Formats: sequence, structure tokens, C-alpha cells
Amino acid sequence: MRNLSRAADQLRSVSLEPGVAKHAEGSCLVKFGDTHVLATASLEETAPSFLRGSGKGWVTAEYGMLPRSTHERMRREAAVGKQSGRTQEIQRLIGRSLRAVVDLTALGERQIVIDCDVLQADGGTRTASITGGFVALSGCVAFMKKTGMVTKPVIKDHVAAVSCGIVKGEAVLDLDYAEDSTAETDANFVLTGGGGLVELQGTAEGAPFSDEQFAQMLKFARKGIGELVALQRAALGA
Repeated sequence: MRNLSRAADQLRSVSLEPGVAKHAEGSCLVKFGDTHVLATASLEETAPSFLRGSGKGWVTAEYGMLPRSTHERMRREAAVGKQSGRTQEIQRLIGRSLRAVVDLTALGERQIVIDCDVLQADGGTRTASITGGFVALSGCVAFMKKTGMVTKPVIKDHVAAVSCGIVKGEAVLDLDYAEDSTAETDANFVLTGGGGLVELQGTAEGAPFSDEQFAQMLKFARKGIGELVALQRAALGA
């Protein structure tokens, strides 16, 4: 039996609270069980230099973990003077995932920066960041529509993410830290609301996983992301 008596295909308790940051154009406090992430969306009126004159905008992300988001204090990466490879990999994943559902031409030559700050970590910080980051992004786009900055639809579909894994030989959905740290296989799935695959990350930490196990994880991921998209819609009043 999993922690909190969860079924194999059951998400942790998830909440999405939009509009929590006073000054940001969009924001969301997302909670996947004991993993809590604050996602904020900031609008910049200029596009990156490589897009200037193209008529297209950009969506990017930055990610960080607060010093006491884990059991022991970690040093701020700013104090070390550089970001870790893990941080860079996660923030690039967040950016790619959100851009997959954005019409960059409709956005115009502007940039939206999604900042994902992990307040408390218990596994699945990247998937929570993507799921909550979409709500923050949607809030920013809503602000742009309200102020007349954009007139065409910018967001093409929802996007959300969830982890799956093989723990003690069985597929499970939405791993917490205890499961993630002992899993034979750890995978992250990013899907659109329409079921399109955006990105899959899967690694065998122990024995290689089979086609059947992968199919089961994908099945669980589709179920979980369907539930997450429903929560996004509710949070956004859609």
C-alpha cells in the first residue's frame, strides 16, 4: 500500500490557487501533496534578440529551490555563482512544455517569463512547476487580452505534467520523494489537454523497464493529466 493509502493510479492531493502574487501579471500556488511551488508569470515588452523583427514572441522559464525546501538547508545557487545542471535542465523543460501550447505569433514581439520557486519539495517539483506554470501563463495572457495587448488566441491548449514510475515492480502515478528515491524506473510525462505528447523522460534506475510497463505508465499518466487539466480549468474558471 502506498503512502496515504493511495491507489497505484491515484494522484496526491492537488490544488491550484491562481492570483496569489500581487504584482505579477499571472501567478499560481500549486501543491502536489507536500510539494509546493509558486509560479509567477512576468510580461516583458520586448522579445529576445534572436526574435526581434520576426513578429514572434517567446515564453521561457526559470526554476529554483528555496534553501529550506528540503530536509537540510541547501545553499542558494546565486551564492555559489552558477546554476546546477539539474536546474538548467528543469527550467528548459518547463519552457519547452509551455511553448508547445502557445501561438508565438499571436503573442507578438514580447516575452513571458515563468518563474517557478520551490517552497517545499517532496518529489515531482518539475511536473508541479509545469502544471502550475500553465495557470500562471494563462493569467498573464488574460491580462494581455483585458488590456488590449493581444486580440487573437495565444494559448492553443492546456498542458500539464505528471510523474510515473516502477516501484517494487509495479507502475505507480505521481511519485512522492520516498517512492522516487527507491523507484526502479522514474519517468515524467508532459501532455496537452487534447492528449498530445509534448515530452517524455524515462530512466531505468535499476532493471530496464519493459514495453508493458511503459504502456502502463503512459496509461496512468494520461489519467492523471486528464485530472490535472480539469483542475486547471476549474482554477481558471473555464
